[in-house]
Amino acid sequence: MTVNLAKGQRINLSKSDGGELSAVRMGLGWQAAPRKGLLARLTAKEIDLDASAVLFAGREAVDVVFFQHLTSDDGSVRHTGDNLVGGTGQGGDDESILIDLQRVPAHVDQILFTVNSFTGQTFAEVQNAFCRLIDETNGQELARYTLSGGGPYTAQIMAKVHREGGAGGAWQMSAIGAPATGRTFQDLLPVLSSHL
Repeated sequence: MTVNLAKGQRINLSKSDGGELSAVRMGLGWQAAPRKGLLARLTAKEIDLDASAVLFAGREAVDVVFFQHLTSDDGSVRHTGDNLVGGTGQGGDDESILIDLQRVPAHVDQILFTVNSFTGQTFAEVQNAFCRLIDETNGQELARYTLSGGGPYTAQIMAKVHREGGAGGAWQMSAIGAPATGRTFQDLLPVLSSHL
C-alpha cells in the first residue's frame, strides 16, 4: 500500500511486521510538458533532471551521490545512472538512488534528496514528475510524492530519510517539496540546512 505524501508529511519506515527496512530506493520520474503553438516542434528540447542524495552528519554535508559520483564513499548509497531526457509516459523511474540503510554509517543521520534541471528549464516545462520510496527487498512502493507542477524554479528539495532521535534511531521519511533554484546539488547546499 502506497502513502501519497503531502508537503511536509512524515512516514515511519518500519515494516508492518515490526521489522526495520534494510534497503530502499528513491525513484525519480518525469516527462517534458508538451509545448503549444506553431513552433512547438521546432523549439522542443529534452529536459535533463538530475536526482542527488546529500548525506549529512548533524548539520555537515559529509558525502553526496549524483551523476558524477555514483556511489557514496562507504558504499551504502548508489545512483543507478544519469537519464538525460526523462520518461516516455509509462510512469517508471527515470533515475534511482539505492540506500542500504543497514550500511549507512552511524554518524550519518540524514540523507536529503534533491532534483535539479541540469538543462535549465523550469518545472513549468515538466509534467508527471514524482519521487517515490520503494522497499528494495520486495519492490513494494512505500510512499510517493508528486512534484508540484509549474513554477519558475529549476530545482526542488524532494524529501529526506532521517534517523528518529539521531544515531541508532529508526529511519523515517519526510516529504519536503521545497522549490529552489540551481542546476546542480552544489547550488542548493546553502538552502539545504534549513531542511535538516
